[in-house]
Amino acid sequence: PSYLSSNTATNPIAIEVNSRKGSISNGSVVIASITSCTNTSNPSVMIGAGLLAKKAVEKGLMSKPWVKTTLAPGSKVVTNYYEKSGLTPYLEKLGFNLVGYGCVTCIGNSGPLPLEVSKAVNDNDLSVAAVLSGNRNFEGRISPDVKMNYLASPPLVVAYSIAGTMDHDFDKDPLGQDSSGNDVFLKDIWPSMQEIQGVIDSVVTSDMFKKDYSSVFAGDHRWTSLATPEGKTFDWDPKSTYVRKPPYFESMPRNPLPVTDISGARVLAKLGDSVTTDHISPAGSIKVDSPAGKYLAENGVEKSDFNSYGSRRGNHEVMIRGTFANIRLKNLLLDGVEGGFTRNFIDGGKQSTIYDASMAYQDANIALVILAGKEYGSGS
Repeated sequence: PSYLSSNTATNPIAIEVNSRKGSISNGSVVIASITSCTNTSNPSVMIGAGLLAKKAVEKGLMSKPWVKTTLAPGSKVVTNYYEKSGLTPYLEKLGFNLVGYGCVTCIGNSGPLPLEVSKAVNDNDLSVAAVLSGNRNFEGRISPDVKMNYLASPPLVVAYSIAGTMDHDFDKDPLGQDSSGNDVFLKDIWPSMQEIQGVIDSVVTSDMFKKDYSSVFAGDHRWTSLATPEGKTFDWDPKSTYVRKPPYFESMPRNPLPVTDISGARVLAKLGDSVTTDHISPAGSIKVDSPAGKYLAENGVEKSDFNSYGSRRGNHEVMIRGTFANIRLKNLLLDGVEGGFTRNFIDGGKQSTIYDASMAYQDANIALVILAGKEYGSGS
C-alpha cells in the first residue's frame, strides 16, 4: 500500500507494555481517544460508548496493551452522568481514564506513546494509527509517531481499542473470546438504541447542565487570584512566550502600498496536492529540535511546558517559526525528507529548516514563492 515506506518491517514486532505482551505492525492502533467537543457533547454516543465498554468488560475483553486510551470530554456534565449511570468503572477498566476537559488528543496533546511502542514504531518505520472521536485527521496532528488518523464515534473508539488494529473486519473477525472460549463479535456488545435511551432518560437531566454551566466562568482560586491590570489598552508583557505585541502594524501607512511585481524570486517549497492549513501552520505539539522549540528553550521554557502551536498563536515569534513545520510536510525540493525542511540556494543548496532558509533569503532581500497543487490551504 502507498502509506508504507520501503524501510518498513514486514513482520510483527514483539513488545511488552506494563507486563503485557503483544506485537504491533503496520495498521496497528496505538491511540484510541474519546476526545473533542464535537462528539462528547452528544449523550447518545457517549452513553453508547460507556455501555459498549460495560458489555466488553463483562465478556472479559480488554484493550490491547499497545493502545494508549484516553477520555477527554468537552464538559464535566459527561463525567457526571457517567458516574451517575455507573459506567465510569467499565471505561476505566479498558483504560479510558479522564485526562482533562477540552482540547487534548484532538489538538496533539496526547502526550508520548509508551516508550516500548514508540521505539518499535520508529525503529521499524511502522505506519500506525490513531482512532479518535475528534473532527480533524490532519497528518502529524495527533502524535509525531502516528502517520494515520481515523475519525470515529466514541463507541467505535472503544471497539478499536479492543481490536488493536485497523486491519479488522468487525462483521467477520471476533474481538476476542469470553470466559467460556466463545468468540465475541462487535454485534454481541453493541448497545441498542433502546438501551442507550433508557440510560439517558434515567440519568441525564437539564439540571445537570444548568448546575455545571451556572459557574463555568467563576474559575478556581488560581484563576480568581490572577492579577488584573487596569487601563483601556492591553498591558503587553515583553517577557511572555504566549502573547506578544506583534510588530506588523508599526509604521504601517493608512493607505496600503501598491502591489509590486515579484522578480528574481526563489522557491521556498515545492509542494504537492492537498496541503492543508495544518501543513502550513500546524496546531499540534512543538518538537524540541524545531525552530519554535529552540526559541522557547532559549527563552527559559522547559520542554514539558512547550504546549502546542495552537496554544501559542498569540506569539508571532513562535508562529513564524512554526510555519510549514508540520512533521509530515513533503517538500519536493528534497528527496525522501519529511518535515519543515527545504534547500537554501544561497548556501549551495544545503538542507535547512524552512524558517532558517526564509530568514537567510530575507536578509539577502530575495523574494520567495511557494509552489503547490490543488486544494492548497484546505482545512480549517
